[in-house]
Amino acid sequence: MPGALQRPAVVSRVSDLIGCTPLLELATTETGSRLLLKLEMFNPTGTAKIRMARQMVIDAEERGELRPGGRIIESTSGNTGLGLAVVAAERGYTFTAVVDHHASPDKLRGMKALGTELVYVADEGTEELATAAREELAEEMARGQDNTIFTEQHNNPSNGVGYFPVAHELHEALNGRLDILVGAVGTGGALCGTARELRGLIPGFTTIGVEPKGSIAFGGPAHDYYQSGTGTPEGAEIGALVDFSLIDEGVKVGDVEAFATCRAVARTGLLIGGSAGGVVHEALTRLPGLPPGTTMVALVNDGGEKYMDSVFNDDWMRERDLLDPAAEREIEELLTKLRGNR
Repeated sequence: MPGALQRPAVVSRVSDLIGCTPLLELATTETGSRLLLKLEMFNPTGTAKIRMARQMVIDAEERGELRPGGRIIESTSGNTGLGLAVVAAERGYTFTAVVDHHASPDKLRGMKALGTELVYVADEGTEELATAAREELAEEMARGQDNTIFTEQHNNPSNGVGYFPVAHELHEALNGRLDILVGAVGTGGALCGTARELRGLIPGFTTIGVEPKGSIAFGGPAHDYYQSGTGTPEGAEIGALVDFSLIDEGVKVGDVEAFATCRAVARTGLLIGGSAGGVVHEALTRLPGLPPGTTMVALVNDGGEKYMDSVFNDDWMRERDLLDPAAEREIEELLTKLRGNR
């Protein structure tokens, strides 16, 4: 895709810094298999979701649905909202984010700092994920309003299109060699958008989707979970962008395992977000059993800096029965063994 693989030395807008994110080799096996992390936290706002936020706005402009001075409304747990906040600010739009208190406080503070209007669907102190209520309110707020769009990330085709450049970046960086792609499944845009475009570039790779235990995209049982910005909670519809024909295997990772992985990986010098912890946990535990010479890429869609009040806070973790030193040690030992092969 033109412009997807090379960033100019000087840019005029923050959104021009999107893309060209690096790959980090986290671990290798004695047989030459390796786990590479696609570090999307190197995008502005520290997340992959600014890719699709920009695409949703550009496509709305091209359709004539969003004009100068317009308003953008979205239901968000934080990262999409941060991306839309940047794009709205640099293009002169008003942005309203419909949120709940399940989101990381740092994400909410970040959106507000960027000029976003925050509208809550739940009272303070209520940590439940309220995706369905957020969606309903966002749709209601946009209905019938002139020059106002509800970007509706869960069902907006532009979400998936926004990740097409990721496929081209991987193809170029790996010289066409990729065996397994692992990524989180929330709206479905990141993993399925990347996989759809990548299938036209690299034949024969396997796609593994990861969601939290408690999410329903890959079946039940449904229950609450603390990994934010991913999964499909009970009562919410599976997004139209979750294309099961593009996902060869769907798996679930619990909060304890996901967060233990975040904390263990941090001790290698890398901070990753909670849902990224689930993805890396799945990839790491698979790596030793892969055929020799396998190249596996995990999409790390979020950095860990926004989770100092939660995943990396012992008191927060302990209060929710999520702190598990033994699980952390297990991941640390696996990392130590695999990193010793590099």
